[in-house]
Amino acid sequence: MCDEITDGFDRLPDVLILVIFNKVRDIKTLTRCLSVSKRFNSLIPQTENLLLKIDCVISSETDDWFFVTFIRSIVKSLRDLISPKSHPIQTRTHNSPAKILRTFSRIKELEIELPSGDLRLGNGAIIRWRAEYGKSLKSCAILGFYNEESSSTSSGGGGSDGERWLKERVVWTISGLIAASAWHYMVKEVVREHGELVKLVVRDRDGEGRVAMGEEGLRECREEEERENEERWRKRRTVIPAVKMKMRHEERIQVQEGVVMEGATLVVVKPHEDGNNGDFEGFGIGEFEGVYREAVKSLLKSRSYFLEMNSF
Repeated sequence: MCDEITDGFDRLPDVLILVIFNKVRDIKTLTRCLSVSKRFNSLIPQTENLLLKIDCVISSETDDWFFVTFIRSIVKSLRDLISPKSHPIQTRTHNSPAKILRTFSRIKELEIELPSGDLRLGNGAIIRWRAEYGKSLKSCAILGFYNEESSSTSSGGGGSDGERWLKERVVWTISGLIAASAWHYMVKEVVREHGELVKLVVRDRDGEGRVAMGEEGLRECREEEERENEERWRKRRTVIPAVKMKMRHEERIQVQEGVVMEGATLVVVKPHEDGNNGDFEGFGIGEFEGVYREAVKSLLKSRSYFLEMNSF
């Protein structure tokens, strides 16, 4: 009788077990399951849909950590134009997603989650940014505002505070672009090593930022990596191209009952070489959810201001 007793999983076909693993997604859980059995050990590396939660996403190149610190010091200098108060940068564990993911050979959809966003701008400012990438920036939408409680510390929108207000919004924009650029650079190694990948999202747990790459963008990134492989040692981040921007601002927006955004600003960024001038707003609406989408829709009815920025 004992010889006839089999484990229930032994009766399931491999394809069904892989469906289960793809529903689990979490890499930490799947990695623990590698030691359950020889069958699990052979099937888990074939999982196609994965979620990687780590302390910090950086490249395996040690110098990149110092570069990111340098970039953050630039952001701090820009921030100090508005407020002299310093905001310490937390140190995170150096984890390379490329090394963690080498266990898996057939990744098609990957989501990487960071514990928190990179922007600590102070003064009660709340920033939400969403970027789309290929070999370089395709578009970025940045929404910034103050909640009602912190509105007394905000700089306002006009009068003698107009110059300070504009500096603050420029800091918001540059900070969002730098964060997106750093996140994109740090996953290039993953893109290069996993040729079957068709969708990649990098986000933080707090919902501050998001970098997305679709199938076309991933293909562009791989082709660019091949061309630049010999000069890779010269680069420490993805260069932000010359961009054109549309900015909209409202001193006060009530998006839901009891939810008020003070000094709300929306900036939609497109590369200067992009010939599609008419679709500035389309990206911004689709990438935000909930009250943030309501705020974006409201801001799109406001007067727009056109700006340009050189590559950096």
